[in-house]
Amino acid sequence: MRISRRSLLFGIGSAWLIRAQDADFSAGVNVVTLLATVRDRDGRVIKNLNRDDFVLEEDGKPQNITYFSRESDLPLALGLLVDTSRSQIGVLEPERKASYAFLNQMLREDKDVAFIARFDTQVRVLQGFTSSRQELAAALDQLAIPGQFATLIYEAIRSNSENMMRKREGRKAFILLSDGVSFRDQTTLGTAIEYAQRADTIIFSIRYADHPKFYRPGRAAVEAFTNSHGKGVLQRLSRETGGEYFDVTASQPIEKTYAEIEDLLRNQYSIGYTPQPPGKPGVFHKIKLTVKQPGLIVQTRDGYFSRERD
Repeated sequence: MRISRRSLLFGIGSAWLIRAQDADFSAGVNVVTLLATVRDRDGRVIKNLNRDDFVLEEDGKPQNITYFSRESDLPLALGLLVDTSRSQIGVLEPERKASYAFLNQMLREDKDVAFIARFDTQVRVLQGFTSSRQELAAALDQLAIPGQFATLIYEAIRSNSENMMRKREGRKAFILLSDGVSFRDQTTLGTAIEYAQRADTIIFSIRYADHPKFYRPGRAAVEAFTNSHGKGVLQRLSRETGGEYFDVTASQPIEKTYAEIEDLLRNQYSIGYTPQPPGKPGVFHKIKLTVKQPGLIVQTRDGYFSRERD
């Protein structure tokens, strides 16, 4: 797994009203909440930091951390977005098996929920939010490759951000399984990123490509271009929403990838603050979260869209 040296993300920076679970926050106060993971240069997760170890800025201005918790117990809402276009024929079955094992292990009963959506010539939610393993397994069994050609990856992110994630609170993340190559998609990459940001939803991109078994002359250049393009798309989706990119390879199988995502989700710092000065509603605000100790890398998103006032 590649760890970026820039501020990786793992957090959800969102302007939302925190329930009266901490005396520092009163009802009706807009609070930005970050979920962050910290690692050393070897990729090991650091779990013993305190509030005073972090330095926070918004739009270049220092901010006071008013809420801090080491292991957030906030409910988790996951969206599994599965590419079922023709390019995924050879990888759909291992994706299905690994996805079920991940959801079965990750979800806490009566606290966490997940939904499953597919995208190819259309975007379709196969199972809405649920914590039922049986319902999720039944939805995974419905994954199938159509006969037509299209890959609406950007529309899948846009529509599920708006319709499934935007009104939910707490931790929110997409698991995106795809080769990253869009085809016949009327939604743009920039629009997909903006909708995910506005829904405060991070994207874990897992590039899983079906490589041809036989070399065909004239195909090598096309294969190289699509592989590079798809990788770049998935990296940008994760980077700009505060998620992380993974590439499934012989040494990094999908099962190992899911295990690393699970470890990240289970080891977070919850950090909250009230922006000073208050930002304009509907505007994207840049966040910079670092730690004082040298050699540590903070994984948290780059910013958030402040919510429009009702």
